[in-house]
Amino acid sequence: MNETLERWSSRRAFILAVTGAAVGLGNIWRFPYMTGENGGAVFLLLYIAFVLLLGIPMMMAEIMIGRAGRRSPMQSLAFLAQQAGHSTNWRWLGIFGAFTVFLILSFYSVVSGWSIEYLVGSINGDFVGQTPAQIGAGFDAFLADPLRMTFNHTLFLLLTMSVVAGGVSGGLEKLNNLLMPLLYLLLVVLVIYAATTDGFGLALTWLFSPDPSAMSLSVVLNAMGHAFFTLALGACALMAYGAYMPDHQSLSRAAGTVALLDMLVALLSGIAIFAVVFSQGIDPAEGPGLMFVTLPIAFSELPWGSLWLACFFLLLLLATWTSSINLAEPMVAGLQGMGIKRGMAATLVGLGVWLVGLLSVLSFSTMAEVKWFADMTFFDLVTTIPTDIFLPVGGLLIAIFAAWVLPRETALRTLDTGPNGFRLWQGVVRFVSIPLVVLVLVSGLL
Repeated sequence: MNETLERWSSRRAFILAVTGAAVGLGNIWRFPYMTGENGGAVFLLLYIAFVLLLGIPMMMAEIMIGRAGRRSPMQSLAFLAQQAGHSTNWRWLGIFGAFTVFLILSFYSVVSGWSIEYLVGSINGDFVGQTPAQIGAGFDAFLADPLRMTFNHTLFLLLTMSVVAGGVSGGLEKLNNLLMPLLYLLLVVLVIYAATTDGFGLALTWLFSPDPSAMSLSVVLNAMGHAFFTLALGACALMAYGAYMPDHQSLSRAAGTVALLDMLVALLSGIAIFAVVFSQGIDPAEGPGLMFVTLPIAFSELPWGSLWLACFFLLLLLATWTSSINLAEPMVAGLQGMGIKRGMAATLVGLGVWLVGLLSVLSFSTMAEVKWFADMTFFDLVTTIPTDIFLPVGGLLIAIFAAWVLPRETALRTLDTGPNGFRLWQGVVRFVSIPLVVLVLVSGLL
């Protein structure tokens, strides 16, 4: 495949696109319940520290490879490795990244379908007047209904792949330019509403007043893993976007801006969610059910609760939509590199993801008793191994390639931070980020 001619039309478009890839379930679903389970402010501070030490340098490494290669991830890795006098087998890292993203998108689409169901239910006022037991039972009944689950899974994938088929400027850029500002507007509105609730002060205290007794090794490892997961590192998705990066844009500033915007979404989501949770006297450590069981319970007791709950699930849907579009792009780009036209590539990716996603759908009903590995259902398997193991493996190999394999001249020119900035980045990646990624991988294997 020759060098791609596609480019983001502006620096702003690139930043919104990469932010769209990073912002998703990790920020709005995973961050709140992880924070709730890991001591609040202590987890938040550790998460921010690991974004700086691990996230930003790794993000720069991945984008840099794509920018230097100006091809699909697989083609860029092979091309750059050959230039450096190394084996073109590095292209398998691009294939591994595409496989990882494929598995993640298969469950991502299913969970995003839940947000469609809950958005419609909130608009209809389905949660008003229901007891906690009824709301919990309603969620269980929805999961056990394969037809409703499949419909939402299908609808979400159609929304996703139709945008990807439109290309970089005609599809991805237009939607990111529209939806990302809307996402932040919705977040601000929800935080303003949260400020009117009785639990707002408690939420701020819990999020910003660290309790040293909450510190533990598991909290440190969880914060490290979440910082890695939330920035979409290790799957070559950012590599694909780096290939479309404008020539004169500062890579380091772009990565820093994306990390800041990503943390801002997580922080604002946490404030909005925990203000509502505390105002109703609910335990913040409710686990993964916080989003789809606890929040409907909390909002159902508040004035105009259905309206605000609908806004929240619209926010979740927008975040997962932009993220899934950006997850699908490297797979489509890879097929394009093999000579397949974009429309057909998007169709093939969408169909494959849909079929594998059906196994996650059925994991809650007809295949609930089928165990694949370590007594896990397919949904348990696909939400654990790709995120906890495959992403760190991919991230580790990307970091090694960027910091040890890529010629210094190529990396220095592409990173465009000057000699001192380059030496700082290279030292952090080699001696801080790589060891931290190894710890993330080890903790995922334990």
